[in-house]
Amino acid sequence: MSYRYEITQAVVRQGIIAIVRTADAASAVKAAVPLLDAGVTSLELPLTNPGALEAIGRLRADYPAAVIGAGSVLDEASAVASVRAGARFLVAPNLNEAVIRTGHRYGAAVLPGAGSVSEVVQALEAGADAVKVFPAPTPRWVQDVLAVLPYAPLVPTGGVAPADVPAWLEAGAVACGVGSALARTPVEEIKALLKA
Repeated sequence: MSYRYEITQAVVRQGIIAIVRTADAASAVKAAVPLLDAGVTSLELPLTNPGALEAIGRLRADYPAAVIGAGSVLDEASAVASVRAGARFLVAPNLNEAVIRTGHRYGAAVLPGAGSVSEVVQALEAGADAVKVFPAPTPRWVQDVLAVLPYAPLVPTGGVAPADVPAWLEAGAVACGVGSALARTPVEEIKALLKA
């Protein structure tokens, strides 16, 4: 993957972005490995974990085919540090145009957060590769937004359970960010979900 559009396609291809939220690098790697071994190809490590950058580097080295990204990227310095650590995409809970510009400058796809239709439009105008809808509203909300913005690549995140992912995708979301609920899901169920 060399181009942002290829990275974006890879991030959303499975319909699930696994979010691994832990307290340090070792626990992040320990939580991520079973998901990657189960076939998850897109993984986000939030920078709320002080060891996230180290974990990103380790996972990129051990799973070169996976698309590893950084979450909770709130400013330019965090964007640069994440890309240098190996993150291929950057996710934020908010819209900060400087993060988008910085990520793009270094070849990373950027998924800023939006909580309203106006923010979705602002994110797209700022160059977002996809828009994290946070917190996730309802699949009907996604349908309604896509009725007026059919080109908006929406990624509902926050409170999305693995079993709910098909309903979100059917509503038109390009992928869902799934966090703690995915970590509690048995590996066989994750594999079945990925096949579906």
